[in-house]
Amino acid sequence: MKKTGIVFFPAFDWSLGESHPEREERLLYTQEQIFEEGIIDLPQVKQYSPGVANLFDVMLTQAVFPTPHRHKLDAHLIAVGSSMILSKALMNKEISNGFAMVRPPGHHSGATVWGNRGFCTLNNEAILVNNLRSQYGIKKVAIIDTDVHHGDGTQDVFYHDPNVLCISIHQDGRTLFPGTGFTDEQGGPNAWKSTVNIPLLPGVGDEGFLYALENWILPRVSEFKPDIIINSAGQDNHFTDPLASMNCTARGYGKITDMIKPNLAVLEGGYSIQGALPYINMAIFLALAGEDYSGVIEPHKPTRSEIGGETFRTFLAGLKQQHDNLRPNWTLRQEPYLPAGEWVYLEKSVFYDTDWFKENRREYIRKCDHCGGTVLMITQNLMTFEKAALVRIPFQACDTCEQAGYDLAEHFKKAEKTLLLQNQLRNQVHLWSQGEEVSLFES
Repeated sequence: MKKTGIVFFPAFDWSLGESHPEREERLLYTQEQIFEEGIIDLPQVKQYSPGVANLFDVMLTQAVFPTPHRHKLDAHLIAVGSSMILSKALMNKEISNGFAMVRPPGHHSGATVWGNRGFCTLNNEAILVNNLRSQYGIKKVAIIDTDVHHGDGTQDVFYHDPNVLCISIHQDGRTLFPGTGFTDEQGGPNAWKSTVNIPLLPGVGDEGFLYALENWILPRVSEFKPDIIINSAGQDNHFTDPLASMNCTARGYGKITDMIKPNLAVLEGGYSIQGALPYINMAIFLALAGEDYSGVIEPHKPTRSEIGGETFRTFLAGLKQQHDNLRPNWTLRQEPYLPAGEWVYLEKSVFYDTDWFKENRREYIRKCDHCGGTVLMITQNLMTFEKAALVRIPFQACDTCEQAGYDLAEHFKKAEKTLLLQNQLRNQVHLWSQGEEVSLFES
């Protein structure tokens, strides 16, 4: 019998405030309902205990600056580790799929981390994905983010990685945090078209989501041919969610899960704590377990008008045409410290809404016909004015890009107070502070 794994981590000791929408009750009502309904006792269900990720796993994927020891990461490491418990069970063939019902969420946390934004400090899915690649040899991964907010952090982590397909379907960023996720965001110079954003008008419900899945998302996933599919299972597209304006139902989420058929689903947002989350979580889990979810009906009825039918189909066709017709226009820049080759230059400003400050970042990506290319990020926290640099040697790096990464590391060990070298090719991480290497395992 195929098994479906589940792990709960409500993070009792992590809080942004007793009345904050991101609080432990988000999972407690779900946990209670799944036990009361006897779903946990289904013969194909296998429950796992939470686990703890280590800082090496984190820093292979994300640069937590100035050092991870300056942040309160305990709950976040357990959320990541609990997700990884299911990925390891999947790789060991103990389960065929699974649902990590964990908090804190993670999909707004990006490649460089100076604090918490969008309730996220560590990116659960991104760290999980790179652990699968480094430890189990997984080559290609598709991440489908169905949260109402753009999965900007996950996109940021993998924006220059041609072997990770990031798809986010979300409420239009002009109407909702984080204000990103438009069709022109399609990946870096060596990973163009590996990022897909589908910004939807407020008011879209089950019909529109399922139509977009069938006519855009699933064909793109099929074309990509991933080894693993991860669903960032945000649930704030529900018609009762207090932070958004969409019209999905619990049964709609069950059908979305049925169509995506993710190997792993990881909980993200969703803040209608009693009226929606227990029902959505149950529908998603029943769909993963191959059970009937048609009887999962929330107590309230939609009150907003839904955008669907020919209006939505015309809108989506225009959006897809806009996406398909876009062509990149890269800015090349050569600095004295950059090794030989063509380097694409990008600038980025990141707003940390939880901690209320900005990060400014300059990126240099080495164009390469053989791999994802060496990446250099020079970043500054505009609240503390601390600076740091990240050098990333990608998975499957060619010899030239690997050497370019080492050359950059040698320069920035002296040029910046803090430097992180992520050598994903060799599964190595090195962090330097003021020229001295810092152990990631010290307390």
